[in-house]
Amino acid sequence: MAHVLRQLDAQRDPRLIVGTETFDDAGVYALSDETALVQTVDFFPPLVDDPFTFGQIAAANALSDVYAMGGEPLTALNIVCFPDNELPAEVLVEILRGGASKVREAGAVVAGGHSVRDREVKYGLAVTGRVAPRRVWTNAAARPGDVLVLTKPLGSGVLTSAVKSGKLDERELEEAVAVMTELNRVGRDAAIRAGVDVHACTDVTGFGLVGHVFEMAEGGGVGIVLEAGEVPLMTHVLELARAGVLTRAHKSTRDFLGERLRVDPTVEPALVGVLLDAQTSGGLLLSVSPEQADTLRSALRTAGAACAAVVGRVQSGGEFGVHIAG
Repeated sequence: MAHVLRQLDAQRDPRLIVGTETFDDAGVYALSDETALVQTVDFFPPLVDDPFTFGQIAAANALSDVYAMGGEPLTALNIVCFPDNELPAEVLVEILRGGASKVREAGAVVAGGHSVRDREVKYGLAVTGRVAPRRVWTNAAARPGDVLVLTKPLGSGVLTSAVKSGKLDERELEEAVAVMTELNRVGRDAAIRAGVDVHACTDVTGFGLVGHVFEMAEGGGVGIVLEAGEVPLMTHVLELARAGVLTRAHKSTRDFLGERLRVDPTVEPALVGVLLDAQTSGGLLLSVSPEQADTLRSALRTAGAACAAVVGRVQSGGEFGVHIAG
């Protein structure tokens, strides 16, 4: 997609605060000096068998992009692909109920949507939120000296793939489901309430932790060092990765980064794979000054975030974008 977007004419409008230039999580369009719209869309096939849970995960994932910009979701539109000649309508009802439950939890409202017949089930949301233009978080303003704080552990891609391949019972997905259905409102609200100056932010989703860190590095013209041993993982993730259970995304992301990724030889290859692997409804990654890191972590713990881990640091730009350190 990056290759495709680079071949398109850039949109020129002074009210478009955030567009596609730095592959940020959502677009931001200013309506006035006080209010801007945050717009995003995301949908994908089921990761779990239970349709209600799938709806919750897909909705939380889509809403996350608004939170990653520091925004507040307002409305959502359902996006549905469904084989109505193969599955009963009750399955779709449960998917939509699950999605609606997360939209309500976010304080937003489902305003409609669109559906098409398809051989494969897919579901997600187009979400519109709001944010004050002067308070927009982007992925392109990390500063040398900053530290990176992660609000959810990694491993959803590994665990859901393990269930699909029969290497893990779906009943063992309880931790992953709890992580994937947690709204990233927790992280956004904790940072705002604590008065933390967030220099840059992104959520960790399909490009994996390393991929989204690279976008942050490239967007800000900086280098980022990830401390591999400090990144929290869900239960069983590393042992499954050692057994070869990873999504295809870890290879495509590594190929895309090429020489812009440096990996210390002391870092276990399976762990590198997890750091590169796709995540669904992953946590926020916030770039803040080291002086405010403890304040943010304390606020995250008080708010009940899944984790509050310092996983890396920002340095001046150099010959690589991301360095995975042992």
